[in-house]
Amino acid sequence: MFWCILWVLWYLKTARGDMNLTAQCILTRDEMESRRLEAARDLLAGISQSAVARKFGVSRTTVSRWNKALAGRGVESLRKRRAPGRPCRLSAAQLEQVRELFAAGPRRLGLGADRWTTLRLATAIEMQLGVRYDPDHVGRIMHRLGLSSKTEPEAAFTVAAGGNLAYPASLYSPNTDLSVSEISPTVA
Repeated sequence: MFWCILWVLWYLKTARGDMNLTAQCILTRDEMESRRLEAARDLLAGISQSAVARKFGVSRTTVSRWNKALAGRGVESLRKRRAPGRPCRLSAAQLEQVRELFAAGPRRLGLGADRWTTLRLATAIEMQLGVRYDPDHVGRIMHRLGLSSKTEPEAAFTVAAGGNLAYPASLYSPNTDLSVSEISPTVA
């Protein structure tokens, strides 16, 4: 058992070395750019691709790709580029109109409900602005605009006369007028 522990410690020391390893997690675009640029400095300083791959916790293929870009187009080729994807089909003014549509509610637009769904909002956007969106994408627009159709949950307790906590009225229990301490003396 002791030798097994020693072997594991030796392996961790020699296999990883004392290099600064990047944690294997999701990095932001800025962190990825920073990692590429730091790797470029190491490559330009003459450190081997294998050592750079170990240092940053990436594959040798990735470092080879970075090195090829560095040799061909320079350090600027390793900088982050604009995120791919189709630009928004709604202008800033139209997005503000979507916010106003949301605030007005679906019933006001003749959609026959009091609560927004992504399908109802997609229909309203198409009716009012002439732009068709998939309901799944409308959910992303709602998130970006900070819109939510969720209602607040009811409080578990209410404050009764005398400042005691009481359960809210219920159709299913005749004891709803009792305070928490009357229902369970150990809680109060």
